[in-house]
Amino acid sequence: MPFDLQGTLRRLKPHKRLERITRRPDSELAWASGEPLIGGALILDTSVYLDVLQARTPAAVDELLTYRVCHHSAVCLAELTHVFGRLNPAHPSTSGVLQTVRGVIEDIPPHRLQAPDTAMWGEAGMLAGALVRLSGVPKGAGHERKYLNDALIYLQARSIGASVLTGNVGDFDFLNQLAPGVPIILYRQT
Repeated sequence: MPFDLQGTLRRLKPHKRLERITRRPDSELAWASGEPLIGGALILDTSVYLDVLQARTPAAVDELLTYRVCHHSAVCLAELTHVFGRLNPAHPSTSGVLQTVRGVIEDIPPHRLQAPDTAMWGEAGMLAGALVRLSGVPKGAGHERKYLNDALIYLQARSIGASVLTGNVGDFDFLNQLAPGVPIILYRQT
């Protein structure tokens, strides 16, 4: 079987964490403004695509996107293409939004787009479950899917040796605490 349940349980030890997880202070986190332009590869969280489209990224993020090798996750692709089914075709702004998203997707180089493998899916499920239990989010508020997607992106970064670039400070800080070892580069919208 391509997923080692026992090995993943030994590595993550989800049963050992009982106390609620809290976000670390900003001073303990890596921010885009403190990152060198030349450095390791990035994998982009969906927040990056959305913030770039809405001109809400700080200059430091724009520079990292220019100078660093950027990888893309099939998870983000699914989150982006979701609008093609969700948006009302009769709404006057739908066509423009879909054209913009289409352009973003068509700009993703095929050789830089990766999908999570079976082992990542299994581990991501555990991480997402631990996040739901330890973060104190309300049940049924949609966090389960959101945490699963974030965990998949996080684990993809680990598998290719990349840092996660994201504006989602809380969720990725939590993931980094639960499964340390994946560099995260954070930013706040402008």
